[in-house]
Amino acid sequence: MRRIALLILLSWTGLAHAQEAGVFARMGLDARALALGQALVADVTGASAYYNPALAVFTDQPVLALSTAFMALDRELQSAQLATRMPPRAGIAVVLRYAGVRNIDGRDASGYHTQTYSTDEYTLLVAFGTQVNDRLTLGIGLQFFRADLFEGLRPVQSIGLDLGLLYRASETLHLGLAFDDLLARYTWNTADLYGPQQGSTTSDRFPMRVRLGASWATLAGRLRLMGEYEASFTSVEVRQRRVRLVGDTPREGMIAERRWARDGQLRLGATYRLGAAFTVLGGLDRIGRLPEAGGWQPALGFSLATQLGNLPFQAGYAVRLEHAGLPPMHMLSVALVFAERNR
Repeated sequence: MRRIALLILLSWTGLAHAQEAGVFARMGLDARALALGQALVADVTGASAYYNPALAVFTDQPVLALSTAFMALDRELQSAQLATRMPPRAGIAVVLRYAGVRNIDGRDASGYHTQTYSTDEYTLLVAFGTQVNDRLTLGIGLQFFRADLFEGLRPVQSIGLDLGLLYRASETLHLGLAFDDLLARYTWNTADLYGPQQGSTTSDRFPMRVRLGASWATLAGRLRLMGEYEASFTSVEVRQRRVRLVGDTPREGMIAERRWARDGQLRLGATYRLGAAFTVLGGLDRIGRLPEAGGWQPALGFSLATQLGNLPFQAGYAVRLEHAGLPPMHMLSVALVFAERNR
């Protein structure tokens, strides 16, 4: 099991110490998000409630979007999003994401191959936003997580809470604030796998994240700049060997303590509309991270808007550098926009 866990950590992050619970849910939702460095907490043009529940209000027409990623080490990442506006001043979005790792080589203590393993993780977000007044928008989201890492270990589920707001400072400047993954955690019980004597219960809390950012556009709307800062707080278990007195006899044992670790990073993104149908995208994710923690991750992409019959059709592509010498990550996205009958 330890060997399997190590392979999972290395395949998703490249660095075992950088792993956190639910890491797949914090990767780019679609090609636009990936290309913009995920600096989307105040992005009213893309209007993805996945990055701020308050953005659900800014979905002009019902939209269905699908995305898939092409990644090294047999990793899979797909998402589906359905969003619509709820007149007069609200909006709702549903996002389903899947991530998995295939062809994990299982071996016994002697190094011989036993069988091939795989992992599966899912998250389902239901987000609702409402416009309080012409300047302030509030949003709330519920996320349902499920992880299935090993056939001998029961899958675990968790619920997380997202909160967000958006403030329109001017016609061209928007400010966003979001609180992500509140209350979410995976609790593993290995008693069924190792037996009641050797099994144990482990709780892996999701990092609680606070993201503050802004988006600014020129009056002509061709250029848009986005940025955000994220502060994450993770509860980690630290185990140390200590000597304690049991009666009059000193005994050595493991002492577990919970401590809070804080981390921060900056994200930047920019879009430039070359024409009515074509926009180029660029961004930087993980700014401020040291190389041993993954380092900066630049990305580029484009979006194309056209017609598919009578329906507006959008397509996007993005490529992002990965760390630890892995090949770049590619992502494709398509979206159908359904015109409302009363318009």
